[in-house]
Amino acid sequence: MNIEEFREYCLEKKGVTEELPFDETTLVYKVLGKMFALTDTEKDFSISLKCDPEKVIELREEYPDSVLPGYHMNKKHWNTIMIDGRVSDKLILTWVDESYSLVTAKFSMAMREKLNLL
Repeated sequence: MNIEEFREYCLEKKGVTEELPFDETTLVYKVLGKMFALTDTEKDFSISLKCDPEKVIELREEYPDSVLPGYHMNKKHWNTIMIDGRVSDKLILTWVDESYSLVTAKFSMAMREKLNLL
């Protein structure tokens, strides 16, 4: 997977926008204003994703060289994944889906209806 494939995958999801709120190189993906993924365009390719707190440690232990505590994020809820070929693209995309779902699950019924998620 490359950054463009990751970017396109995120933008295909309902209600997603791409923003640069922190600096000129950190791409942030939000669904209805809530962040679910981010990456940097200049550093080694990695992505940060929201993760179920019960799964966060498990993934870090299973993939110790590729899944790290979220860089500059709440370590209880975010992982940073090094895109280096050690974790399959399919699994990474599953984690993107899970991150998106974690964020949208907290939306009100009206916000979920707006996204046609019900």
